[in-house]
Amino acid sequence: MGEMIEFPSNGSTAGGYVSLPEGGRGPGVIVIQEWWGLVDHIQDVCDRFAAEGFVALAPDLYHGQKVKPGEPDEAGKAMMAMKMDQAARDMSGAVDEVQRRSSGDRVGVIGFCMGGGLALVLATQRPDSVAAVVPCYGIIPWPDVQPDYSAMSAAVLGHYAEKDDFFTPEAAHALADQLRAMGKSVEIVVYPGTDHAFFNDTRPEVYDVEAARALWERTLAFFRSQLA
Repeated sequence: MGEMIEFPSNGSTAGGYVSLPEGGRGPGVIVIQEWWGLVDHIQDVCDRFAAEGFVALAPDLYHGQKVKPGEPDEAGKAMMAMKMDQAARDMSGAVDEVQRRSSGDRVGVIGFCMGGGLALVLATQRPDSVAAVVPCYGIIPWPDVQPDYSAMSAAVLGHYAEKDDFFTPEAAHALADQLRAMGKSVEIVVYPGTDHAFFNDTRPEVYDVEAARALWERTLAFFRSQLA
């Protein structure tokens, strides 16, 4: 359904995977990768959004590098080697590209694991465009990259796993309290009995079909309400 494309990125170019709905236009959504890279699972998420009427674009923040699931040490190295300034430019360029292709001027952002933190970063960097942000079992993992949340205008819907040792429910609720104190609209959902990455159906050791379905349905309803 989708294809790899190149798009402008602050005077240079970036790559990504875009998937379009039937008819070619609809509300725009940015999909931010896990620490594995722009793997098949992330492309499939874009295709699923397109099937629901959205224009979905996943920027390739590793610029072609992919890590095999099951090699977390290599994924961690790839994440730490990622240049945050370049990633910020690529994500901002993706927002502009989705706006160019979509039917509205407001976009949603969803990110998984590492991408959940980056989705929050993008919402603070592009408050002019990002109206809804959905971090999925992700909080910003870099101690020296703490965004100015006061700049964020997007509503937040966060999905977290009860048994997550990486991004705990306690940390998610603490972030929600911080954002609410600034007057932001925040909802946090913790899925009982689930592990980190429970939405990823290519990882049977953690995938939870019922929780994944609930995450998806809540996300679709949230984006439709915020991007209408």
